[in-house]
Amino acid sequence: MENLHIIMAGMTAVILFVFGLENFSREIERISGERFRKSLSHATKMPIIGLVIGAVVTMFIQSSSATSVITISLVNAGVLSFQNSVGIIFGSNIGTTITAQLVAFKLTDFAPIFIIIGFLLTLSRNRFAIFGKTIFYFGFVFFSLNLISSSLAPLQNNPQLVEVLTQPQNPALALLVGCVFTAIVQSSSVTTGLAIVFTQQGLLSLENAVPLIMGANIGTTATAFIAVFNMDIAAKKTALSHFLFNVGGVLIFFPLLLLFGNALNQYDGDAAIALATIHLIFNLATSMVFIAFVNPFTRLVDWLMGEGKMDFVRLELPVYNEQHTFDDIRAALLNNETALLSFLQENYNSVTLSLETNYQGIFDAAEKRIQYIDFVQKEYLSYFSRVAVQVNDPNDSTQLIHLINRFDYLFQIHDSINDLFNTKKVMQEHFIELKSDILLNVRALSSHTLELFDNLAKSIDSHTDFDSKQEGKALQQHLDEVNRALLVLMANPERADAGALTNFVTYSQRLKDKLINFAKLRAAQVAEAPDLTQQEQASVETPTT
Repeated sequence: MENLHIIMAGMTAVILFVFGLENFSREIERISGERFRKSLSHATKMPIIGLVIGAVVTMFIQSSSATSVITISLVNAGVLSFQNSVGIIFGSNIGTTITAQLVAFKLTDFAPIFIIIGFLLTLSRNRFAIFGKTIFYFGFVFFSLNLISSSLAPLQNNPQLVEVLTQPQNPALALLVGCVFTAIVQSSSVTTGLAIVFTQQGLLSLENAVPLIMGANIGTTATAFIAVFNMDIAAKKTALSHFLFNVGGVLIFFPLLLLFGNALNQYDGDAAIALATIHLIFNLATSMVFIAFVNPFTRLVDWLMGEGKMDFVRLELPVYNEQHTFDDIRAALLNNETALLSFLQENYNSVTLSLETNYQGIFDAAEKRIQYIDFVQKEYLSYFSRVAVQVNDPNDSTQLIHLINRFDYLFQIHDSINDLFNTKKVMQEHFIELKSDILLNVRALSSHTLELFDNLAKSIDSHTDFDSKQEGKALQQHLDEVNRALLVLMANPERADAGALTNFVTYSQRLKDKLINFAKLRAAQVAEAPDLTQQEQASVETPTT
């Protein structure tokens, strides 16, 4: 009965540890917001920089699984390429070793202080209150480790258990246990933390603990594989690279453990500190080896999964450069404006196709494109805020404001397309399918809207006038016809598809208005800028920012 109480207390403490770790990671993501994702998305083509970013981010959020899953989602959204994601994946394993270091050096003794400070901050009404929960959960993580230690302390008096855990065991079995346990709890930090606590108590020998934490590295990849199930080939490559990287590290260093494992039990220093140090060296050395051979490694993953073409061409994003003149900035934005309008047209086409065909693949593709524009919009907001400070000439400032206004309209067009997509999402959630008569109306309406997109793009490319009044009138007539047809069908209670599609007509109306207003605004602003001639626009070929 006594052993049962000990086990129940230990399991409760472990559950609290997992709970604290998950909430600490969630709080870090919450207070960092978009900055956190942006730090990942801005990993450059140099894998070593990606490695540093992955290590630092994981060090803060205390979860290599969270870092890998977020990285994979950025790859799936088209923000990161597979090649740029690899360094971040490598670095995530280094960052997670900080948990082991903090536990080994008994930071757990200071856990109550962090809990009290965090709690008091949450009660305060100042600007530091936002950090209250984060500090609280940071202390809670290590406080729960103290609970684990104290609740399992009586097991030190059980000679049979101590003998099993301290005497040399099969390293392969310990590796498997670490892998399976980590896959279940979905956190290598949990496995590593427990291994160090057990080592501190003398319940686990250093020789048995090392393969346990090696197995944890493999087990943590299970989270990434779960997350990547419905994602595209690039995201699956990132998940596979995470798995191969962790398995490869074990294959490289496991033979050393078989050869020199017996020597670990001869170590007479602090076994917990030694284990944390081995954990750090193992992950750091593995990362350095794979970084050195990153190109052959990525080629191997490409060969295993197939090259895979990019599902859509990414837009040229603006990059702030103090050396650029306003002419450079304007030329690039004019090109980017046309490219963004064309991209939005394709987004609209994907959304309406998902409505018409009801294919999940088209729906997923539309969702990814929309998520990508959400990212692009944030990049432009950041770029404009920096460029606005650089431009001092009054005429240039006026033209920049005009350009910013036009991009703002383009992103409003994106919002309406997103609303249309959400209409489809709601229909999908409620299993509503369109019948043939409504399908014909949707196709006709989408064709007229795409024609409006086309005519607007042609007028921009050819620098000709866009007849906003005539274009708007033609589409409005069709919108009115579709709306009247839907109102008649809505009288039939069995036609759930008619009621669901009323929002589609409303959002289509807003989209039409925004397209017409964008055309009017652009025409008026170009006419007001005497130095922005058609010849200058025509001479723009490639962005310079």
